[in-house]
Amino acid sequence: MRARLAHLVSGTQVELREIVLRDKPEAFLAVSASGTVPCLVAQDTVLDESLDIMIWALGRHDPQRWLEMPTAGHALIAGCDGPFKHALDRTKYAARYPEEDSDHHRAQASNFVQNLEEQLDVWLFTRPTLADYAIVPFVRQFAMIDRAWFDAQPWPKLQRWLGQFLESPEFSAIMERHPQWLPGDAPVLFPG
Repeated sequence: MRARLAHLVSGTQVELREIVLRDKPEAFLAVSASGTVPCLVAQDTVLDESLDIMIWALGRHDPQRWLEMPTAGHALIAGCDGPFKHALDRTKYAARYPEEDSDHHRAQASNFVQNLEEQLDVWLFTRPTLADYAIVPFVRQFAMIDRAWFDAQPWPKLQRWLGQFLESPEFSAIMERHPQWLPGDAPVLFPG
C-alpha cells in the first residue's frame, strides 16, 4: 500500500507483479533476498522495504513535496515501523503469538495512536507529508482489527484523518485488485 501510494503520487510507473505469499514464484525469490513484498527491482537496485521504496519513488519525483517534512516526521515513522508495527502484528495476528498478551499489545498500539491524535490537526504537520502516508496504512490495519472498538475510542482527529484517506481517490487507485503474476505474464503498468 505504501509503495503504491508513492508510485502513484510521484507518477513513477512500474511493472506491477502481484505476488501471492503462499505461492511465491521462483523468479520473484531469485531477486528478493528476503522473499517479502513489496519488492522493487530497478537497474542494479533491489529494495524490499516499503518505506525505502517510497523514498526511492519520491526521490525521483515529489510533486506534492512529501519528503519535505520536519525531522519529527522521521521519528513518527520510526515509531510506527518499530514499536507500533510490533504491537499491531501481535494484536492483529494474535493466533500466531499465543504466548503474547494481545490486550497488552493493543494497549501499546493505542498509546502510539493516542500520540498521533495529539499531533494531528488535519495532517500530522501543516500539510500532507511522507509521515502521513507512511503511517496511515498501518493505522488502517489497526482500525480494521475491530472497527467498532476503534470507532468508539476518543480519537476524533485520527478517525477523521483515516477517513479522509479511505475516501480519497488515491486509496481507491492503490486498492485495485490485480491477478496473480506468473512468469511469462505480460506486466501490468502502475500507475496505468
